[in-house]
Amino acid sequence: MKLLAALRTLGIMVLGLIVFLVVISIVQFPLRQAHVSEAVGAVVVGAVALAIYVGWVRFVERRAVTELAPRALIPETLLGIVVGLALFSTAIGLLALADVFVVHGYGGWNGLAAGALSMLLVAVTEEILFRGFVFRTIRTVAGTWIGVAVSAVAFGLFHAFNPGASVLSTVAIALEAGVLLALAYAATNRLWLPIGLHAGWNFAEGFVFGTPISGTMPSHARLYGELHGPLVMTGGAFGLEASIAAVGVCLLASCGFGIWVARRESNVATFASGTAPPSATGRILP
Repeated sequence: MKLLAALRTLGIMVLGLIVFLVVISIVQFPLRQAHVSEAVGAVVVGAVALAIYVGWVRFVERRAVTELAPRALIPETLLGIVVGLALFSTAIGLLALADVFVVHGYGGWNGLAAGALSMLLVAVTEEILFRGFVFRTIRTVAGTWIGVAVSAVAFGLFHAFNPGASVLSTVAIALEAGVLLALAYAATNRLWLPIGLHAGWNFAEGFVFGTPISGTMPSHARLYGELHGPLVMTGGAFGLEASIAAVGVCLLASCGFGIWVARRESNVATFASGTAPPSATGRILP
């Protein structure tokens, strides 16, 4: 019976992912044809992503959407943004000390607000996909650590076809962002913290320091910087996310979130075995 229940839960997740990706693709097509701005496109896609997810959880999984609790939206999103900004600034600061990152120009303030909005809505869409659907469901079926591992691998592979991507960048994204963002979700059982963290990191990466965001250069930046040196330090064309500095900083942060999760679940032995508490699973009603 447990196996059948697990298979049913996984089947519902797969169906949800298919619906989500198909609808998002349908929405994105006319936006690309109309050449709308990146910010407008992100707002539309983000709003549709939220609507799909809320509808799926309420009417297919038949439960309350506790992972999007409105009371936590502002404090947890802001906390995530601050942490994301701080983590990226730390990583690039280390590279600046090593003369790997050099600022060679300064931009204006124009476009930064639109960039921030765009990064926030992109984070909403990706976090719903990888932490809302994938991590939450795998955690329910197989436990926290397996959920972290599976969702991290999926997140890395999702970025494997970005401009400048390589095996190194795919592994780096899985280790630094996939693990960290899953644990950020597990720490609160909500999406707001990983959404903020994801958005803060990307905004700092592209719109503050002017470096590629997963292989894509932003249209505007406050600073215009350049990474030069060994591939393992610069991340190559993919950007700092594929560098050892980013991986190291994010893995240290992941350790902190892991401790937070262990304390939250109150039983370190249970957490280490990969068993999520009932309150964290978001189980689907029979």
